[in-house]
Amino acid sequence: MFDSPENDSISPALRGLLELFATDLADVKFPDVDTEVLGEAAVQVRQKAEAVARAQAALDAARQALNESQESLLQKGQRALAYAKVFAEDDAELGAKLEAIHLPRPTRKASGPSQVAEPVNATPGSDENAPRRRGRPPKVRPVAGGSLFTEGGNTPESLASAQDDAASGLPS
Repeated sequence: MFDSPENDSISPALRGLLELFATDLADVKFPDVDTEVLGEAAVQVRQKAEAVARAQAALDAARQALNESQESLLQKGQRALAYAKVFAEDDAELGAKLEAIHLPRPTRKASGPSQVAEPVNATPGSDENAPRRRGRPPKVRPVAGGSLFTEGGNTPESLASAQDDAASGLPS
């Protein structure tokens, strides 16, 4: 909070006051405040700051270990998903469930401890984590008689009805 260039946890103003009480005011005693009381309080502040620094270092190491574990799980999950999709080629229901799962892409090993890995539990249907399709987008070809989805056009229902009529010999 009051870090100096030496990463001291005591502000420069308080350091100046401590210096004055250590030199010019060394023999002066006020009620419950003197050089000794101020010095002990400064030592406590520095000890607490060291404890915070150690805890921060431990937290950083724990976060790095967590990120590495998450990355490892994500890589194994990507491999498991790929294997499962091949396994489910003959099972449409299982294949549909697997296609609904979109895992994020694994991050590279060059990421530093400040980067947080993407969450593994991506929600189904979220397009932001969906894998990008490769290649050119398919060409859109116009259909004779209008759009497939226009009212009275070539809807699946009207096409099925026309096929039924053609099979029964009735005019459409």
